[in-house]
Amino acid sequence: MGIKWLAVVGLLAAIVSGEAVAQAPAFDTKAKQIYLVDAETGTVLFSRGENEPVPPASLAKLMAMEVVFEALDKGELTPDTSFEVSEHAWRTGGAPSGTATMFAAIKSRIRVADLIQGAVVQLANDACIILAEGMAGSEAAFAEHMTARARELGMQVASFRNATGLPDPGNRITMREVVALERHLFEAHRDYYRLYSQPEFEWNKILQRNKNPLIAANVGVDGLATGFAEGFGFSVAASMQRGGRRVFLAMSGLESDKERTEESRRVLDWAMTAFEKRRIFADGETIGEASVYGGAAARVALAADGPVDVLLPVNNPERLTARIVYKWPLTAPVAAGQQVGVVKLWNGEKLLREVPVRTIKAVEKGTLTSRALDALQELLFFWL
Repeated sequence: MGIKWLAVVGLLAAIVSGEAVAQAPAFDTKAKQIYLVDAETGTVLFSRGENEPVPPASLAKLMAMEVVFEALDKGELTPDTSFEVSEHAWRTGGAPSGTATMFAAIKSRIRVADLIQGAVVQLANDACIILAEGMAGSEAAFAEHMTARARELGMQVASFRNATGLPDPGNRITMREVVALERHLFEAHRDYYRLYSQPEFEWNKILQRNKNPLIAANVGVDGLATGFAEGFGFSVAASMQRGGRRVFLAMSGLESDKERTEESRRVLDWAMTAFEKRRIFADGETIGEASVYGGAAARVALAADGPVDVLLPVNNPERLTARIVYKWPLTAPVAAGQQVGVVKLWNGEKLLREVPVRTIKAVEKGTLTSRALDALQELLFFWL
């Protein structure tokens, strides 16, 4: 058995799933790590160092809130549940800490609904610690749950030692994982996601404004968070919707708060204006065939799960190519709708996307004679 590439070139209208890189050559950014993805098609518009582990800083709060939102959705927690403010939460993340805080008073009790607003809008460290201790008994135990939950969501690098992202060598994440987390929060926790665009909230007679400067800029950004880690610079996780399109962005390694805001706006504006969507394959359209070993038919047609779209730079000069990748040959019987490989779409030398491909119809086992011929063909193929 082997891996077979089936090239589909020409009139392309080609092939896709999950990821892509279609960046215009003239564009660049000051970010050391960046991952920028179109929400609808999954096309990666720009990437650099997206798999490099970096300290998440306050972006860790996105993971902490995912754990909280999940508990609320499962009924393990209610918005009216209240937790006590411990001395640890007060000293580490409260008024004495000099960090982002919602000024929770020691030994007071605060509702989960208010703590969530503090953590989401103000990036309050005390709010995150209070939630962590209330839900898991200790911040360390809650951080272990954050890491375990990250694994459940497919994040293999992300690791957390606290609920806040405050300095700890065990805290790490990649920009690719930040974007995956953004997308998950948007898709799975839509009712809570809207809080990230809340411009301000008042609690205990204290008015606190959203710490994300992109929200106040009113440019279409509706989330999520900013961070800073000593030695690694300023970071941002952002989502923008404009003209019916949404993009998710994660950047790190910027030199100042000002540079982060300027670069975020510039990158997001470029993402919304420099690309156009192309329909590559229609729903159910045959995009290629795969060989079948020992079947009543020698080949079976393949299609994607639905229409295949991709974003390409406006006035794109590159040539589109597509390749279907599957383990050759398929072995009969083959069921209809069986996923057998992926189709990869390339723009010049840049991989745009890859999407699963499935068989359009079933192929039953063939006759003894046909199976013998197939066995001979396979033997000759590998002998040669």
